[in-house]
Amino acid sequence: MRSASFAMLLLAMLGLSACGDLNQTQQRTATGALGGGAIGGILGSFSGNAGLGALLGAGAGGAGGYLYDQSQQSDRGYYNRGGYDRGGYDRGSYDRGGRYYRR
Repeated sequence: MRSASFAMLLLAMLGLSACGDLNQTQQRTATGALGGGAIGGILGSFSGNAGLGALLGAGAGGAGGYLYDQSQQSDRGYYNRGGYDRGGYDRGSYDRGGRYYRR
């Protein structure tokens, strides 16, 4: 029993060490899958099949985390391109000579 618990602890540590160098998309997808798996397991336990609920919840949560990340990236790109109108603020600028002009 002692060697089995040590092996499980070692396996858990190795699994978590692989999560150290994730980019933002991978982090959000993994967080969604983890949260979805937990909620799916809880809801699945009420119907008597926690494993299936966790599996379905992890899939749905991972997909949701990925889609959320993609929407956040597209929003950041839109704002950075200058396509965002700030509602009434002057969108003028200065040229290299310091002269002000409107776009």
